[in-house]
Amino acid sequence: MQLSSLSVTQRRAVAGLVVLVLAVLFLPRLVGHRGAAAPPVALVRPARSAPEAQPQVVVDVVGAVRLPGLHKLPRGTRIADAVAAAGGATPKADLALVNLAAPLADGEQIVVPARGAAGAAAAPAGSPTAPLDLNTATLEQLDGLPGIGPATAAKIVDFRQEHGPFHSVEELDAVPGIGPTRIEQLKGLVLP
Repeated sequence: MQLSSLSVTQRRAVAGLVVLVLAVLFLPRLVGHRGAAAPPVALVRPARSAPEAQPQVVVDVVGAVRLPGLHKLPRGTRIADAVAAAGGATPKADLALVNLAAPLADGEQIVVPARGAAGAAAAPAGSPTAPLDLNTATLEQLDGLPGIGPATAAKIVDFRQEHGPFHSVEELDAVPGIGPTRIEQLKGLVLP
């Protein structure tokens, strides 16, 4: 069928149909770009890493908490975050004995003592019957150890924060200012 053989009304209908088809095809693009003359450009976004790829630490939260046990937390979180992940402290917890601001180390055990518990009154510097945990000890507790002053205690905490938890007492040899003689003095008083 030729266009010249159509009546004027039929030609207008065909022209209207062509305009309608073109409008349906191109109007969304024109409206979407608000009259931009350039063709659409696809945005390239960098791939995001999966949440599982984020480094994590696993800690054991025990004592006066609502959900004791193992908890996975993002690296760089604090003991306060671990206590919160364990459902928070119970009303009987004595949080004054816990350094909530200390950073977490992978494999660490966080003990939240109950008020008046037998272990809560342990000597801060540790003793042969209650050794001090090198991975959770505060500056004050470390400073109370024989031969360890405030500067060395700070070096132990700094080393622990930078390198992670101690796995043996002998690893203290890597801390500046602590040698084999000091490690022998600390055996039985500290544990990893």
